[in-house]
Formats: sequence, structure tokens, C-alpha cells
Amino acid sequence: MNTNLTPAATPLNAPMPLSRNPFGRLVLQKEDGTSAVVNPVRAFPLSAPVHGISLVAEDGKEALWIPDLDAVDAAARALLDEDLAAREFQPLIERILSVSTFSVPSIWEVETDRGPVRMTLKAEEDIRKLGSRQNLLITSADGVHYKLPDTTRLDKASRKLLERFL
Repeated sequence: MNTNLTPAATPLNAPMPLSRNPFGRLVLQKEDGTSAVVNPVRAFPLSAPVHGISLVAEDGKEALWIPDLDAVDAAARALLDEDLAAREFQPLIERILSVSTFSVPSIWEVETDRGPVRMTLKAEEDIRKLGSRQNLLITSADGVHYKLPDTTRLDKASRKLLERFL
């Protein structure tokens, strides 16, 4: 059963019937009185991360569609954000410490919000612009996606190293 949580049908920040079971899984109480263990999945994780969230039941069917995560009450939003963060491992690059060479492949040493990382950049195409030149997604040789949401916030030395690849 596809249930829409739309701003017209549900007042902004109205309580969503979402909780955790004893195993730590998200449980959605449906309008028909049944419940379903669900996993949140972003429809557009890079271009519109708060728009289009699907709560997918264990059988693989959509239990609830959330057009705008900002329309969800604070308690449910915290539960959804926690599950989405665990599912999506995308460290944020805070500084670029060094680059082995300005041709590819090259080894980058960076500081992320999750600690220091040494990664290999295979090709220049592994640096993708998301919307603007300041918002980047960098994919390492081992397939980990690193986000760099605003290159203007990097320190001068980091920006200088990055400019060689853009």
C-alpha cells in the first residue's frame, strides 16, 4: 500500500508514527493499524537529499513516501536522519594535506569529519561537480565517495592543491 505524506495531507511537523523496535529497526505504524519494519532510502541523495524519501518495507515495497523531510516532526526526523547517516557513508573533506602528484593516479592525504584518510584518485573524472563548481563529490579508487560541499571554505593551501585537478 503506497501512502503519501504530503504537506497538504499532513500538517508541517505533525507527529509521524515511527519508532524503533527492540532490535533497533525503524517501525512504521500504518493507517490500517498494521506496522512494518522499514528502511529509509533517498530518491535523490546527491541533488536533493531532503526531498523524496521512501520508507521501504522488508518485502521491498514502499510503505510510505515522504516528499519533503523538512515536513516531518523532530522526533521522527531524528530517527530518519540517524538511519540515513548509518546507511550513507560519505565523509566530508575538511582539508587536503598533500597530493603525491598532479597527474593521475595520485595519492591524496586529507582530513575528513571522520578522521585522516589516505586515498588514491584514479582519474580526473573521479572528481564530479554537483550543481556548482564549489560542491564536489570525489570518489577514491576503493569506491568511497567523499563530499566537499563548499570548496570556498577550504583553507588556502587545500584550495591550491585542488585547483590543479579542476
